[in-house]
Amino acid sequence: MSSILTNNGAMVALQTLNSINSNLSKTQSMISTGKDVASAKDNSSVWAISKVMESDVAGFNAISDSLALGESTLSVAAQASETVTDLLTNIKEKVVASQEENVDRAKIQTDIDALVGQVKSVIGAAQFNGLSLVEGTDDVKILSSLDRASDGTVTASDITVNRMDLSTSAGTYGSGTSLASNATASAAAVSNTANTAIVTVGNTWAANDVATLSVAGIEVSFTATGTAVADVGDGLAGLINGLGIEGVTATGNGDGTLTVSSTKAFEGVSVSVGETTAGDGDVLITTLNGTGSLTATSGDIDERAENIALSTSAAVKDGDGYKVTVGGSSYNYVAGKGESMEDVAKGLKTAIDSAGLADISTTVAKDATTGQWSLKVDNAGSSLAFSVTGNEGGKASGGLFGLDSIDVTSNSGADAALGNIETLINNSIDAAASFGSAQGRIETQSTFISNLTDALTSGIGSMVDADMEEASAKLQALQVQQQLGVQSLSIANQAPQSILSLFG
Repeated sequence: MSSILTNNGAMVALQTLNSINSNLSKTQSMISTGKDVASAKDNSSVWAISKVMESDVAGFNAISDSLALGESTLSVAAQASETVTDLLTNIKEKVVASQEENVDRAKIQTDIDALVGQVKSVIGAAQFNGLSLVEGTDDVKILSSLDRASDGTVTASDITVNRMDLSTSAGTYGSGTSLASNATASAAAVSNTANTAIVTVGNTWAANDVATLSVAGIEVSFTATGTAVADVGDGLAGLINGLGIEGVTATGNGDGTLTVSSTKAFEGVSVSVGETTAGDGDVLITTLNGTGSLTATSGDIDERAENIALSTSAAVKDGDGYKVTVGGSSYNYVAGKGESMEDVAKGLKTAIDSAGLADISTTVAKDATTGQWSLKVDNAGSSLAFSVTGNEGGKASGGLFGLDSIDVTSNSGADAALGNIETLINNSIDAAASFGSAQGRIETQSTFISNLTDALTSGIGSMVDADMEEASAKLQALQVQQQLGVQSLSIANQAPQSILSLFG
């Protein structure tokens, strides 16, 4: 049946043409935008996933900037610490040269002062965008990653960079909880009094009996010419004095005893006795001033120095300060983050040495058996009060504390400087090593973030980007379909014209 009111062919042709035009419009949009999923209506699930990933990519781009900033800051700090190490090595050369008395120490001191000034200049300039990693103790955190959990929760991750204070600051002694129990002084005073061993010659002696006495590993023998024990004692004393052992003297007391005295500051002296007799003569060590094990035939005369024994179990926290009093003056060191009792002992040594006391010398020692660190203080002058205490809550001393107090113009100053400069060089080397390690971490993380960003970007593209080859081919096909659709609609529209022939 034909109708002039309803043209079914035209409607079908029009619907087909509308579908073609819709597909053509979508294909043209894909070509112009380059995306297969340009909005949520195209594919809501894929679009949502791509947007989340795009936000992560934006975040990782910001992290790359953060890592670049951190890497630059670390590079400055590393360069500064390495430069300081070189300068301290130059100072060490000057200090070593000053050990010889036949040199112009005043000129050497001038050179050292100039190098110290250069060290301070390097530390002061070592900042990037106002941030210095070679002053202060607070850690610096560098944003390194965004971690997305399976439930969508996002957390930030950081790389923590430890500041390595290379300033010469003395710090500030605190007034917090007492730390006095962590350090013990061996005596209430430090003096120049010699320590002694009393050797007693007793019983019966005959001519040609031989008495032996060993001091500091050197043995002497006295052959008796008669029976008088006084002769044996005085004879042994004379032989010991004839050895010329530095800091060691012997005195015959005229009664068969002799006193072996030692003023060695930081070294004990071993003493042992013996005899070869035809009778029953005896040589015995009856009194010993020292810490060694005493028997009738051997013992150790203690070193003259007194010591500060530091705890083997207590931890050292940032701001823990220890104070040693010698005479009427106190000398303190305030520990920084990550330091140990070894650092405390060396810091206290530096503090005392920096005062330039003429009669006072110091050293640091570690017990090979217990691992205990101690500061030893010797006094070649009159007796001085000696004590130690400690408190929490201070501001840490700088890693180069004591550098600006190096003074090689005197024998004692030159001796003290030699030990202290080694500590300072080790501190600067530790700082450079720490910065180098952090640089490696940041470089690795920066490379990973760059690769991860590329991978995410590629993944997003595979989900939403259009296949341009496919779109191009589809466009041409749809354009042909559109032309055919138009012709089909035109033919369908001409169909009612044939009804006119029925009325001719």
